[in-house]
Amino acid sequence: MYFEKQPGVPAFECREFCAKKHDYVVLIPIINEGGRIRRELKRACESGVPDYADIAICDGGSTDGSADDEALKSLQVNTLLIKKDEGKQGAQLRMGIWWALKRGYKGVITIDGNDKDSIEDVPRFIEKLEQGYDLIQGSRFIKGGQAINTPPIRLISVKLIHAPIISITAGQRFTDTTNAYRAYSARYLSDERVQPLRDIFMTYELLAYLSVRATQLGYKACEIPVTRAYPKTGKTPTKISFFKGNGDLMKILFKNMLGAYKPKRGN
Repeated sequence: MYFEKQPGVPAFECREFCAKKHDYVVLIPIINEGGRIRRELKRACESGVPDYADIAICDGGSTDGSADDEALKSLQVNTLLIKKDEGKQGAQLRMGIWWALKRGYKGVITIDGNDKDSIEDVPRFIEKLEQGYDLIQGSRFIKGGQAINTPPIRLISVKLIHAPIISITAGQRFTDTTNAYRAYSARYLSDERVQPLRDIFMTYELLAYLSVRATQLGYKACEIPVTRAYPKTGKTPTKISFFKGNGDLMKILFKNMLGAYKPKRGN
């Protein structure tokens, strides 16, 4: 099925491999993740994640075969969404969120598709959603979490720059704010004062914005422990370039602090 571009939602193709089975969905944005996404999905299957939530891949236009239909089906992926429009991670997540809300999910869990995160912890996010939390942030830095082989520059930037700025903006302390492993309630995402489906969210703006908007509006937010493991050797799996990527992140942080992403209505 093909969905034409509409305000706030990129044009995309939807391949539903099976019907909706659960109240919650795991959205995994990928682009050319190769064997990393296969390993991550295999771990999800081995730990029983498909028994708790549907899994949907939000593909940004992979050309390396990582979004092959048959491979994804064999790994119990419920649906493949393929972006056919401009934008990066923000656009992929907007595509996934729109589809998830239309399909009637009570909440979504997001996680990177590069096999760094403990996808086995998905049931813990669902538990918090069921308890009434609207934003659940995964953190490797709280008790029970694990930060394995984190590059020193990443550690410093998260702890001394990113997390403090997000925490000040949100009015609540968060410790692992660059981590896309988190969950949102449909109630939060559907609030007219939030409006995540806007074209201004093209790259990493949406993650920063959703990190702070919940507590600004009085929604319940918390952190839960997760594991994020970087490989011991080789290239760090990331889509953020050292100079331009990190410079853009800083701009996003300060624009977010100044309220640039709040909707014009319902501030």
